[in-house]
Amino acid sequence: MRFIAVSVILCAGFFWPTFSHPRGEWTKLTLTQHWPQTFCSVVEKTCTTNISFWTLHGLWPNSGMMCNTSWHFNASLIKDLIPEMKKYWPDLIEPSSSEFWKYEWTKHGTCAARAESLNSQHKYFSKALELYHKYNLTNVLKDNRIVPSEQYYTLDDVETAITSFYNVKTKIQCVHPGKGGQVQVLGQIEICVDRDFQLIDCEKSTEEIWSNDIPAVAISGQSELSVCDHSMPIYYPPVPSRS
Repeated sequence: MRFIAVSVILCAGFFWPTFSHPRGEWTKLTLTQHWPQTFCSVVEKTCTTNISFWTLHGLWPNSGMMCNTSWHFNASLIKDLIPEMKKYWPDLIEPSSSEFWKYEWTKHGTCAARAESLNSQHKYFSKALELYHKYNLTNVLKDNRIVPSEQYYTLDDVETAITSFYNVKTKIQCVHPGKGGQVQVLGQIEICVDRDFQLIDCEKSTEEIWSNDIPAVAISGQSELSVCDHSMPIYYPPVPSRS
């Protein structure tokens, strides 16, 4: 289960063995946001579910992983960004931990840093936050009447809402039901930009470099997160009511 594997490992702060993949310069960045309710519904851990907006999962270049493992994460270099990151780029399982950001920097940030515009930890994390706010999924969906609720949507509904604002193709991903299930759950949306941070179409291929190096983690009754199915209704789970 790719989505669960990556998210569980990131949020839990687990690290796969250190290694490097020398590759060519990246040409595209993927700004990935996930819906906390969906993430928390499939991980078998205590999880923060009272967040009512899409949160950052990461900013990923399309070439390279762990490009410089000697370039260690240093939270003091992004001290001014920490309050904003805690809110919009949280570790949903360990809210007080910085391991999620450390992982993102080591795996993706050190590769993004090949570009002068992202060649420091502060540049990388601040740019991710800037793009997150600029391409605000929560408001875009809400403005097009796609809101968390008990009703179901079609993939066309969601795609139309997003395309009408961004005018490019994004990758909309769902957690698909187990055998016999009738509904897929909206989980993650990827938005792509070029080296100048201008919007470009995302490819719908599941063969992305950042999802190939993590072992699967089985979650009972669920399948991996992948591109949503046009033939199946989409559930956009609401935020749990506070007692």
